[in-house]
Amino acid sequence: MTHPDDMDWLYRRGQEPEPEPEHTAILRPADAAALDRPYRGRKTGPAGGPPHQPPAPQQPVSFQPPPAPPPPAKRTRRRRRPVMRVIGTLFLVWVLFLVGAPAFAWFSGTRVDAASAGERPADQPGTTVLLVGSDSREDLTDEERALLGTGSTEGRRTDTMMLLHMPTVGDPVLLSLPRDSLVEIPGRKRNKLNAAFAFGGAPLLVETIEHNTGVRLDGYLEVGFAGVVDVVDAVGGIEVCPKFDFDDKDAHLSMKAGCQQVDGVTALGYVRMRKSDKTGDIGRMGRQREVIGAIGREVVSPMTLLNPVRYWNVNQAAARSLARGEDTGIVEVAQVGVGFLSVMTGRGISLMVPVSDADARTDVGSVMIWDEQAAGGVFAALAAGDTTSLEKYRK
Repeated sequence: MTHPDDMDWLYRRGQEPEPEPEHTAILRPADAAALDRPYRGRKTGPAGGPPHQPPAPQQPVSFQPPPAPPPPAKRTRRRRRPVMRVIGTLFLVWVLFLVGAPAFAWFSGTRVDAASAGERPADQPGTTVLLVGSDSREDLTDEERALLGTGSTEGRRTDTMMLLHMPTVGDPVLLSLPRDSLVEIPGRKRNKLNAAFAFGGAPLLVETIEHNTGVRLDGYLEVGFAGVVDVVDAVGGIEVCPKFDFDDKDAHLSMKAGCQQVDGVTALGYVRMRKSDKTGDIGRMGRQREVIGAIGREVVSPMTLLNPVRYWNVNQAAARSLARGEDTGIVEVAQVGVGFLSVMTGRGISLMVPVSDADARTDVGSVMIWDEQAAGGVFAALAAGDTTSLEKYRK
């Protein structure tokens, strides 16, 4: 049996306050981790448990960005390489074209025998090239003769004869030799200068000029009727400036005074016209030098070098129309180009052989008589390769 005292607890149960309920602690992840760590020391915390450990600092999350693309500069260089390669290739092709076109024209051009058979002057300083404009109709068709108004005269003659001299001292000289000049033709009597070309072609003409001037010729270039037309048309025409109105039936040409653009056929008539000019051959030689200068300016213009079609046409026109002597090399031709450029830009001296009588009557017709002293001084300057004494003839 149970003792009464043992039942007191039953009666006190309603009288004593009930204990407060314990609150549930919420542990942070860091605290829970600390509690899970084994006890490693002898020190105790406030409640006798393991010492309090501060929560471990949280490590920042490491974010790895995707790999960056290559720098823009590198991409640009990679793209430019093919472009620069293409530009370099095109430049090389262009240079080869600039060199190849005249080289092809040079080797495909016509050669003529122009070597003098007579006694020649000794070698002289400077370079002198004979430029001849032939009026031969041999290579022209009937249609071309009608178009150019050349007539049907047979044989070979020359309307134009010039000496282009590149001196060692002084400026280049372009000297016109009148075709009606009265000269001694080796092996023949005295006659007009152009008769030498009719009698013996280029060799006799070279011999006659050397014999009468004492100037040694280093090269020979000849252009025909069709050549003038081809070259002028190849550069797209030239500008000429007639000083007076004229209507010349023999030249098949009528023009007004003043500067104007002309094609090849008109340019040919312009240089051939003389009967409507009161100065005759003197005026014609001036127009010949004018046309040559105009052609030269167009040939060396930037448009010729930058336009491949025009550049090709100019070279092919020169190949078809220009004949050179067998002994005339590319050096002489290059010097001719330099000389023309100098004359047409005003650095050179352009003149005609001084004459004492422009209309002398002889048994061979009307001729020009050279001024012995003045002409002798001009020829002596060319033979010496020093043209400073010819400055007085500069216009």
